[in-house]
Amino acid sequence: MREMTPRERVDAALNHQEPDRVPLDIGGGQSTSLSVEVYEALAAKIGVTPASACLNKAFRVARLDEATLVRLGSDVRPVTLRGPKRWVPPPVEPGALVDELGVTWRQAPYAGGYYWEQATYPLADATLADLDRYPWPDPDDPGRYEGLAEEVEALRSGDTPYALMGDSGYKNHWEPVFTLLGMERALMAVVAEEEFIRALLDRIAAIAMTVTRRFLEITGPYLSVIRTSDDLATQRGPMMSPATYRKIIKPYHQRFFASIKQYTDAKIFYHSCGNVVPLLDDLIEAGVEVLNPVQVAAFADPAAVKARYGDRLSFWGGIDTQWALPRGTPEEVSEEVRLRIRQFGPGGGFVAAAVHNIQPDVPPENILAMSQAVREFGGYPIRG
Repeated sequence: MREMTPRERVDAALNHQEPDRVPLDIGGGQSTSLSVEVYEALAAKIGVTPASACLNKAFRVARLDEATLVRLGSDVRPVTLRGPKRWVPPPVEPGALVDELGVTWRQAPYAGGYYWEQATYPLADATLADLDRYPWPDPDDPGRYEGLAEEVEALRSGDTPYALMGDSGYKNHWEPVFTLLGMERALMAVVAEEEFIRALLDRIAAIAMTVTRRFLEITGPYLSVIRTSDDLATQRGPMMSPATYRKIIKPYHQRFFASIKQYTDAKIFYHSCGNVVPLLDDLIEAGVEVLNPVQVAAFADPAAVKARYGDRLSFWGGIDTQWALPRGTPEEVSEEVRLRIRQFGPGGGFVAAAVHNIQPDVPPENILAMSQAVREFGGYPIRG
């Protein structure tokens, strides 16, 4: 088979065809990149100058420079929304920031660097009337869309034959609920405060629908996947029963995913950490086409998940970040990659990536080993 372009490779895999080799994503999106400290360490090792931009400021996810993306062999490039022009963050004390939803985040040291940890829950005690008075983000802020058309056209022309992952920024429904209310009230509210939770979801959904529509009107024809996200599970299983998800959250997902399909043929990429297996039938029915991050340490039998859902769902991720990448040797990382390619690769429907963003405790050697192993073991037909 001839060598495919990165875009051809990803698109074939997502259409459940076997490309020339398993595609690789490192740095293509907000849940498949590197944290700032490990990016800087990797850049130093391979002799490049790291970029300073972030894909997600609160989570400190790095936007990788092109030289690093090429060195790693990543088949995917990110296309993201800009920041607002009309909104100005309020002043805060050093070591803190406030986001557009009004949530305050504070620095917390970790592994030689720091994370931003959530410090406030602005609607923890809110009533229905408070929702009407709340200063919600403006989805029509023109700053969000400035320069986006030029960027995406450049990425799809000339010498940039990569698959593009779009991210409209406002693409969640359940996550803003627990971010604004706090997890305890959010989980209680889906059962005990149905009117309130639906009113809150209505406001969140209206913002997500408008921003994503405007984003896709510009980028939709160029994308291979459009990233959506809602963490629905813990390591053990869903945060709520499938019945509750079906009743409260699923209708919003269905409307959102159906709206996306009006503006793009890109596959709907859905990110949820944890063991979401009990919700997969509902997520697929709602419109999900690609599952990320495929948290294999939370799945009882990853191969069985592929066998059951692989004709309806593509898997994007799967390379363990709980043990293999941070604690394994480069040889053990290679074996981890080989295992996941055997489990998820046959028949297509698999893009290799780390299970969520690679953290500061991962040695750069292991990132390079992961990249090399995908090329070494990912050629089709997949061998045992």
